[in-house]
Amino acid sequence: MKKTEEPEQDMLPEYSFDYLKAKINRFAIKQAPVTVTLDADIAEVFKDSEAVNRALRAILLALPNSQFHGKT
Repeated sequence: MKKTEEPEQDMLPEYSFDYLKAKINRFAIKQAPVTVTLDADIAEVFKDSEAVNRALRAILLALPNSQFHGKT
């Protein structure tokens, strides 16, 4: 009689992945940032996009009929 061998396991109990070798998901939805050109006098006041975004959020929150509820 032949000795029966145990079947090989398809999955190991634990795997170690090297995420440094991971690649960007080319199928993920890409959201390009919106570019806005400021006039020179406005650009003197707002030095970066964070300052502009803070001001715009404050304006949206102050509008009486605004449906804006802050940054999500």
